[in-house]
Amino acid sequence: MGKIVRQNQVKKSVSNRPLITIITATYNAEKYLPAAIQSIREQTYDNIEYIIVDGGSTDSTLDIIKDNESIVDHWISEPDSGIYNAWNKGVRLSHGDWIAFLGADDRYLESAISQYVTLILDCNAPPPQYISSRVNLILGSTVLRTIGEKWKWPTFCRYMNVAHVGSLHHRSLFERYGSFDESYRASGDYEFLLRPRSNLVASYLNEITVSMNVEGISNTNKISFCETEKAKISTGGRSILLCRIEKYWALIKWKLRKVIDNQF
Repeated sequence: MGKIVRQNQVKKSVSNRPLITIITATYNAEKYLPAAIQSIREQTYDNIEYIIVDGGSTDSTLDIIKDNESIVDHWISEPDSGIYNAWNKGVRLSHGDWIAFLGADDRYLESAISQYVTLILDCNAPPPQYISSRVNLILGSTVLRTIGEKWKWPTFCRYMNVAHVGSLHHRSLFERYGSFDESYRASGDYEFLLRPRSNLVASYLNEITVSMNVEGISNTNKISFCETEKAKISTGGRSILLCRIEKYWALIKWKLRKVIDNQF
């Protein structure tokens, strides 16, 4: 399939109303995408730029996007090399002060963006570069658990304790630290946030903002253990021995969670 692009009128920030860009990467996402789009439609904050980067879907994903062009400000469809290639395309298309990434099978709670903006406007100097929140992990209609903690470098350099889908990134992060490393398949978001190290200025929204579907992500999780180890060593500057120990401990905890989750 050749490249298909649709762009609506560019939105802008206004006083006390920062433009929030939300990027969704899709590929044959017809099963879940309507709910993700509906969660954007239902937001109580309306200065949102919504971008969909499709990898050349062969199901009805493009029809769903076209049917929702009143909500989708920009979209592109062409083959990509993975999630981080798609996200980088989305960042290049974006105009927002803040950028978020919503999975095609995830959903924002209706007040999520309003709560982020309230926090942004209430923050004192120095202004944050990154904001994280809490996220419900769901399987079907069941909430398995809630993840997402306050960002702190001594913890973050050991493991990703923040929920990326429940995060906002200020545009300045991409301007200063570049794009996602497209050689990663599952942990490129973690590697990106390791780059500032302890200099990252982060804030925390102690609210649940997203329901994240965990169906079908087990293979990605297996890949992420090795990629996380690589990122901590090469970007985070941690010792190989410590990272190896942390990887095996994370594997043990992951297997235990799989046993618990399979009970639902």
